[in-house]
Formats: sequence, C-alpha cells, structure tokens
Amino acid sequence: MSAFWPTDEQQAIREGVGRICARFDDQYWRDTDETGNFPEAFVDAVAQGGWLGVAMPEAFGGSGLGLTEAVHVMQTISQSGAGYSGASAVHLNIFGLMPVVKFGTDEQKARHLPRIIAGRDKACFAVTEPNSGLDTASLETKAERTNNGYRITGRKIWTTMAQRANKILIIARTTPKAQASKPTEGLSLFYTDFDRARIDARPIPKMGRKAVESNMLFIDGLEVPQEDLIGEEGQGFKYLLAGLNPERVLIGAEAVGLGRAALAKAAAYAKERVVFGRPIGQNQGVAHPLAKAWIELEAADLMAFKAAALYDAGRDCGAQANAAKYLGGEAGFRACEAAVLAHGGMGYAKEYDVERYFREAMIARIAPVSREMILNYVGERVLGLPKSY
Repeated sequence: MSAFWPTDEQQAIREGVGRICARFDDQYWRDTDETGNFPEAFVDAVAQGGWLGVAMPEAFGGSGLGLTEAVHVMQTISQSGAGYSGASAVHLNIFGLMPVVKFGTDEQKARHLPRIIAGRDKACFAVTEPNSGLDTASLETKAERTNNGYRITGRKIWTTMAQRANKILIIARTTPKAQASKPTEGLSLFYTDFDRARIDARPIPKMGRKAVESNMLFIDGLEVPQEDLIGEEGQGFKYLLAGLNPERVLIGAEAVGLGRAALAKAAAYAKERVVFGRPIGQNQGVAHPLAKAWIELEAADLMAFKAAALYDAGRDCGAQANAAKYLGGEAGFRACEAAVLAHGGMGYAKEYDVERYFREAMIARIAPVSREMILNYVGERVLGLPKSY
C-alpha cells in the first residue's frame, strides 16, 4: 500500500475476494446467524480461491505476502456483509499460525502449513483461562513431561472453532510460576491434534456471531508428542507476543469493514425512506451521525494500514497495532449503532441486517484485548507513565 491507497496488486486482491463474497448474500449470513450453522460453503470457497495462504510462505503453498495484504483480504470479507460471522470463520487460518511460521522447525512447517493453507486442517487457539483473563503469566493449565513428550491438563475459555477443529495451538505452563525466573517464563507453546477423547469442548451461548462458536475447554491428560512443541520449552509467551500485533491489526481492520457494511445499509435506507414528505437522509439529525461515522472509520482504517506497513517493514508497531484495534473497535461500533438508529424501528428487525452487525461490533471492543489494557499499554510504553497494575 502507498501512504494512503492500495497498490494495483492489493486492489486486485480486494476485487478477487469480493467476487467470492458476492456469492454469499445477506440471506446466507442471516441464516447462519439464525441457525448457528458454520459457513462451510463460504470457507471452502475462500480456501479454493487460495486466500487462506495469503501471508504464508510460498515454499509451503502460500502467497508469501504481508500483513497488509492479509488486512485487505479480511476487511473485504467483513465489509461484504459477512461481518465477523465470515471473518472469524477464516481468521485463524490467515495469520493464527504465525508462531509456527516464525519459530517452528522446517519439519513442522512442512507438516502443518500446507494443510492449513488448503483448508484441510481447522485449528483453534487456546490461550485464555477462566481464572487468568488477560493475565497470561498466571495461566494454570499444565504441560508435564512424559517419556514421549508432554501431558496437558487444565481449562481454557473463549476458544473459537473448537467444535470443528482437528488441531489446537495451545499454551501451557511447563515450569511452575513460583519456580520460573520471571512470571512470563516457563510457558510453552504446542501445535497438536485436537483429541476429543481428552478435550471436552462446550459452546458458550453468546450475544452474536452464533455461526462461529466460542467454547469452554476441559482438558484431561492430553498427550502431546515432543515434535509438537513449538520452539524452545519455556519460551511460549515470547512466541505468543510475536502474533499479538498482527491479530490486533486484523481485528481493527475487520471492525472498520463491519462499520462500512452498516454505514452502506444506513445510507441506502436514508435515501429511500420518506417521512413527512422527504427522505430521512435530508435531515441533519440522520445525516450527521452517518457522516461522523464515515470520518471515524476512515481514520481507524489509516491507523490499521500504518500498523500493517510497520509490521511488514520489520519495524516496531506495538503502539500502532494497539491503536488500530482500539480505533477500529470504537469506530465500527459507533457506525453500527448509527446505522441501527437511522433505520428507526426497522433497525431492530433482522431483515435489515444492521442489528446483526451491531451485535457483532461488540466483539472488537472486547477481544482480543480490552480497551483499558490498550490505554495502559500506550500510557506506559508511549508516554512513559508508571505501570498502574
């Protein structure tokens, strides 16, 4: 991307992904939201188009492109009206296995990456736990050494896609916290088979994105071979951090796409809906909130692409990635809220879609990190203020 617009190649990416998305209309996504059925046909179409490997190495079947191109893919999906029901269905395949790309052995890459790129493997990412939340250093799930590798026992929560995953990327403590040199050490990262005889995955009923479930995992003696350890034992937290910035950029950009989908619906409705003899969009009380939403979405979009450009250039992007997630989440939510209100009572009706967008917009304000923790990061790392927790 240039400073402010996509290159020809990146525009071609958006158009190619857009053509796939156009095959899945609003009714398709209403049905997935109503039934909770996973959008298999959509994911298969994305995989067949080769888009799951956009940021994966060419040597393993990917396109070898950067986070910027991945942002174009994911934002286009969200903006098509698929929202997070579509984006979350492929999100982990796009960038979730970067710890394997960056820290895995050549054998691990050859064994795993082609399968995830082709869509043959479906993975889930198990980090958060009921008793630790964002305090990753306090994870309680244990990975104990065995003759052949490790045995993992514990609980995870908010694990997306665990109902259909055959692989799991999981972080667990291999050295007790009290014995580690510092709290963030002694955690190890594994990419292994999702053994349903040892993992009980229970869906969590939730507000939106019903088609892509989140789960509580109960793990009882999951056997993990030594060859499924990613990198060095005890260094899992460091590997985890390497994937956090891209995830935040993608979430923020997806939220912008969702807000744009809502804004397009609202603008179309405001031009067509006539009350008191004039289209409601002629009233500044309707027009101004939508105009403000457009401005905020554009600003959030710029930050997302700046963060992606920094990441692709190998430069520090922590502050920008966090800011992109914050701004995208807030702008996307406010655009969806404005869209519902512009529709009046019909904004509450499922047939107009904006209520679904509004429910899904909460995701980017909460996950994968809270707004407050982002503000803490900026306060400490950018402004040099003392740590508050």
